[in-house]
Amino acid sequence: MDLEKYMLPCLSKTLFGIECLGCGFQRGFLLFVEGDFYGAFKMYPALFTTLLFLGIVGLNLIDKNRNYRKWIITSAILNGVFMIAGYFFKHYYSL
Repeated sequence: MDLEKYMLPCLSKTLFGIECLGCGFQRGFLLFVEGDFYGAFKMYPALFTTLLFLGIVGLNLIDKNRNYRKWIITSAILNGVFMIAGYFFKHYYSL
């Protein structure tokens, strides 16, 4: 099944011609689901930290007995660092 035809275009790139920090997430996630982990990392390096962050947030919503605030903040900061670093390397170095 060709899922690429159902992907949403980046609004920032469409309107301004500049890629946003999230550009490449959909294609990277598709590669991840297909099992191409290296290709997913090359497409969007912050994919794995984003999935970790979303997993911790989901765990926080499900498990009300524990406080995941520190884990959420830590994973959000780590994800932000990976997003900025991935954006920098995508535009100034080729992976």
